[in-house]
Amino acid sequence: MHGLLLAFPVALFTFALFTDIAYLQTAEIQWTNFSSWLIVGALLGGALVLIWSIILAVVAWRLAHRQPSLIYAVLIAIMWIAGLVNAFQHSQDGWSSVGVTGLILSIISAALALTASWVAHRTVREMAR
Repeated sequence: MHGLLLAFPVALFTFALFTDIAYLQTAEIQWTNFSSWLIVGALLGGALVLIWSIILAVVAWRLAHRQPSLIYAVLIAIMWIAGLVNAFQHSQDGWSSVGVTGLILSIISAALALTASWVAHRTVREMAR
């Protein structure tokens, strides 16, 4: 279930980055709308992942797998905060919503989502051994 929830922020933040790049290449305002919608969807899915990762970190704190769960929870929290700031950036005036700041925030959000996915996959593989 957790992997399914994590797929939403990974895919949506990544595609928001692609739509930001498309806007910067074409100046078609609809791309900023797509980015905003994708970011909001990623934040909604990311909120569920964040709640789940906090529960996982609390449970893992009592077991031997403390560090990976804590790293994962911190990555998800930073990803969500960066995505929230990105959503505020994208909610500005349509022509200036992306720019350098929006693009950098989209890169950070997508990179954190992908990194959190990698940490989660690695942790699950190690726990299965």
